[in-house]
Amino acid sequence: MRTPLLLLALASISVQAETVSSITLNTDTALQLVAAGLKQCAKDGYHVTVAVVDRSGVLKALARDELAGPHTIESARKKAFTSASMGMVTADMANNIADKPALSGLRDMHSDILILGGGMPIRIDDQLVAGIGVGGAPGGHLDQACAEAAIKEVLK
Repeated sequence: MRTPLLLLALASISVQAETVSSITLNTDTALQLVAAGLKQCAKDGYHVTVAVVDRSGVLKALARDELAGPHTIESARKKAFTSASMGMVTADMANNIADKPALSGLRDMHSDILILGGGMPIRIDDQLVAGIGVGGAPGGHLDQACAEAAIKEVLK
């Protein structure tokens, strides 16, 4: 006898669809970020690859300097993926793991995670919209400097 009452009660509940608004990084801006990162690293004397992914880690733009090693392609892409996925600077993540070895499992969460310096999240109006990764300079801090310069130049 309770089942018909429950069904009647459930039938009277109205369901409203909710939407989510978000900012996305367009392809033109992703290409500008890649170009700015390459330009900065070339100015500093480094041959690198620069990658930009969307907030979900999907590649939007990538370019490799003619003299950058082939390994830099995956390095840059994975650093960009990691920073977008985790919403953190990859060098900060590496430092956190060094300070707290219990966090080392983060490295194994996903095959595209690469916790080395050179990846930075990109935020617009405090919303995570993308990640940028640079690979190929002789140190993660130098990769990161190129990523920072690209963000500063393009997203002023």
